[in-house]
Parts: sequence; structure tokens; C-alpha cells
Amino acid sequence: MMKRMRRWLPLFVLVTVILAGCEKKVTPEEEEEQGPVQASALIQKINGFIKDAMSDVYLWYDKMPVIDIRYETDPKVYFDKLLYSEDKWSYITDDLAALEASQQGIEKTYGYSLTFGRFVDGTGLPTGNYFGIVEYVYPNTPASEAGFTRGDLIIRLNGGNITADNYRDLLSGTSATVTKGILTGQGISTGETVVLVAEELHLDPVLMYKIIENEGHKIGYLVYLQYIPSYNDTSLRLALQFFRDNQITDLVLDLRYNPGGFISAAQYLTSSIAPQGVVDNASTLVTYQWNDKYQAYWSSNDRQDQLRVNFDPTVPVKLGLSKLYILTGYGTASASELTICGLEPYMEVTTVGDTTYGKYTASTTIKPEEWYNSEAEYSDFKNWGLQPIIIRYANAQGITSFKNGFAPDFFVRDELLPAYPLGDLTEPLLKKAIEDITGTTLPVPKRAFLPVEYIIVDRGFSKFDHLKRNLLIDPPEVMQNIPD
Repeated sequence: MMKRMRRWLPLFVLVTVILAGCEKKVTPEEEEEQGPVQASALIQKINGFIKDAMSDVYLWYDKMPVIDIRYETDPKVYFDKLLYSEDKWSYITDDLAALEASQQGIEKTYGYSLTFGRFVDGTGLPTGNYFGIVEYVYPNTPASEAGFTRGDLIIRLNGGNITADNYRDLLSGTSATVTKGILTGQGISTGETVVLVAEELHLDPVLMYKIIENEGHKIGYLVYLQYIPSYNDTSLRLALQFFRDNQITDLVLDLRYNPGGFISAAQYLTSSIAPQGVVDNASTLVTYQWNDKYQAYWSSNDRQDQLRVNFDPTVPVKLGLSKLYILTGYGTASASELTICGLEPYMEVTTVGDTTYGKYTASTTIKPEEWYNSEAEYSDFKNWGLQPIIIRYANAQGITSFKNGFAPDFFVRDELLPAYPLGDLTEPLLKKAIEDITGTTLPVPKRAFLPVEYIIVDRGFSKFDHLKRNLLIDPPEVMQNIPD
């Protein structure tokens, strides 16, 4: 176990990935006549890589079934067979480079995030067609240049209906012809049609920051979309410095659309927010629980850096707050949830919105190049990566099992039809947070009659959405003197 660990451990980062199988499938009738089909030599090599790595570091390695890899002709299927019933996050991929870029905010995209819905008929049953509602738009992107703003409707794609089979093409295609919808008192009418061409963009996770002055309070508002360490000392630091320079009394952190990311970014943000004494004392942010082999190794070697993450007293901006408001939704996952539970033992954290996703585990990327001594051993499958769950985390009070997410202190629906601008006091989640901060009621905006009924079926920004809900662990120092 420890010999393997030496090869992949120095690249301890978390990424999210998928794999496509590549072997011809045999029908049950053919298999019965021919006997079990033996996988090709290449597939057996990939299966061996999967088996060795999962047997070593997987959190639930001791619950994996024994399977003969010689007859597993689809590595993806084989990998799924190994997973513990509680595990809905581990995966493999044959395009690791694109996923790693996405985790750094580099993505080929139109630049908007969408909620997908279906209209319902008079009996409350959904109709066949889908539609998209814009949640937010990054500046200087194809979507912003096409005039899209929060709350805009998309009702047609490439001249046809939006359906269950094609709706995600609005997020992951290279180009799309989309028709906007216009909400009227009678229903949805057809608006302009625009052509979107995806571009590779570097997306800054700090979408917006501002100060709201209300009833004697100076309230900082920050929309943060992904935990990316490379922005810690650029845009995130600028936002935090702006808050400190203007001596905010309160902070509203909008994480409703943040799926997570690297723990170093979460450590930076929480250390910039928490009470200064907590930060200066480097108190425990979260602890890690590995499988029994790794837990014993880290403990016996007193590797506290692999057993806990502390607040960082060296962060350049310390707001030293005693309370925090976080806006949440189903898109709030992983490092966003760690921010909530990691801060709760030390300060008052009030959540407003909807229940979070429920992600209390973390994984790391294992690549063939880090597993084998010679490139000849993996040259024919070097673009594949393995992403097993390796730890569960807990806050300083031991809270860890929130598989159903964190329910909000104040449930408020994220209204999108019609929608109000992020950062505006009419926006329902922010409005509720400001009301609780100030103890006063804000005017209720007049809402137009909604002539249609709909249900929400999905939401997202990219084809990697369902893979981004991970806590991404940064590389530790190179390990020395690991026993064989």
C-alpha cells in the first residue's frame, strides 16, 4: 500500500471525471454460446490499474466485491461494480485535461448558467417540452454579448423544441441557435433568435461584490461561484479588501450556485471571514477520516497536515466577523458546504434559500503517470484518470454526515420567472437576509401575474457540473521514508 502511495500522493488534487467504454459488447445469447468474453489486453491493463488503485486508497476498499478483471470488457462498468452503495461520486475519465482545466475555471462555454423547467398543463402534469431560464451571466462572454441577463427565457434550440434529449446542449455545445421567450400577461411569446458560439474562457469566480447600506448597517455582498485558489490573491482578495476598507458591519455570501472546488480556496475564504482570534490561533477548520490503512499511517507518522485543515493566520485580509449570512440552494455543494459547517463552531452562520446538495466526502485524482514507474506501462491509456472517494470530512464539532444537505434557517425560493437582479434588494434571498440583519421589513416588489405553471427539472453551467461537486485536496509536500 505505501509503495503505491509514494507515486501518486504528491499530486493530491481533486478533479471530477467520466469515462466512456470502448469495447464491443456481446449479447447474453452470444455469451451463453461462447462462454465469458475475455477483455482485450489494453482493457485488462486499465482494469488492473483500477483494481490496484481502488484496493489501496478507496475509502470503502474493504467493501469492494471480488471480480475477475479478465472478463470485464467495459472499464466503466467494472469501476461502477466496485463502488460502495453510499458512494455516488467516484468516477473515471479518458479526458482528464478538460476536466482539470474546468476546475481552474478554464472552460469552453457560452458564459451563462441555466435552470431548466417544464411547463405543466391544467391537471398539473408536465408537458413534453423544456425551457431554460438564465440564472446568471459572466461578463464579456458570448451570452453577455448576445444580451442575456438573469431571468431571460430560452424556448427553442436550433429551430426545434428543447427536450429531455437535447436540453444540455444549451450548456455543452460548440454553437447553438437559441430563441428567447418573452413573458407576457397571456403566456410566453416568441422573441429574438441569436447564434451563440462557445469560447474558451478564464472565468473569474468572483461574479459580484458590493456594499448595501440599510438601517445603519454596511452590508457586504459577495457572489462567489467556484473555489479556485488562483483567484485567492487576485479578485477574491480585492473584494475582501474592499469590504475591510469600507468597514462593513455584516456580510452576505452568495453560494447558491457554487458547486465547490479546492480546499485551499475554502481555507482562504473562511480564514478571511472568521473571528480573528480563531484565525490567529490556527483553530481546526475540518478533520479528515481516511480508510483504516491510511488513517493509521498518517496518525503513526504524526502527519497532521493529512489529518486536519486549520484556519490560516497568514491571510492578508481578516474581516474578523462574528456572524455571517450564506445564501444557499441545491447548487451549493462540497467546499461551499464545508464553508458552512467549518465556520459554524466559531461564529453565527445563518443560511437563507434552499437545502444544499449534501457532499461530505472528498476525492483525489490518480493518474497512470503517477502510478507506474515506466511510461511504457501506461502509454496506451495515459489520458485516463481515476477519481475515488478517499476521505470524509468533519468540522471541529464532529459534524460530518449531512448526506441530505443542510436545510436553510430561512427557506426562500430562488425566483426566476420573473427574476430579480443579483444584488438587488428585490431579489428574494438577499431581501430576506437584509431583513434579518436589520430587523426591518423591505417593500415587497409587485409581481406580475404568472400565466403559466412550471416545474424545475435541472440546472447547471457546464457539462462538468455533476462532476464538480467535490472537495479538491491540494498537493502536500513530497513524502519521505515511506515504508514498503
